[in-house]
Amino acid sequence: QVQLVESGGGAVQPGGSLRLSCAASGFSLEYHAIGWFRQAPGKEREADGEVVSCISSRDSSIYYTDSVKGRFTISSDNAKNTVYLQMDSLKPEDTGVYYCAAASDEWPCTSWFYYGMDYWGKGTPVTVSS
Repeated sequence: QVQLVESGGGAVQPGGSLRLSCAASGFSLEYHAIGWFRQAPGKEREADGEVVSCISSRDSSIYYTDSVKGRFTISSDNAKNTVYLQMDSLKPEDTGVYYCAAASDEWPCTSWFYYGMDYWGKGTPVTVSS
């Protein structure tokens, strides 16, 4: 059974840090790309969100959306079948629900990764405010 379980979300002040974790089961991250998708508060449609980051062990590709480059770092521990998102220098604009999602086929990690996201977690909220 495919399952993605996120953890690590919470409330933090601007400039603070959080580390999100996503434990995957039912498939191997050695062969499936995985990443993080976020939606701002009040948004209900997946189309209103964006792919924050993605990593693929299969083809060694990594993607970050422009707004988080230099501040967020994605990593994958294949032995634990877990992906992490280290978020530093957080801004209020980073507020939202962060979903862990993975591809079921050989989808590369690019800005188009959303269309390859077939397996989804339930999300973990992140709030950045004073």
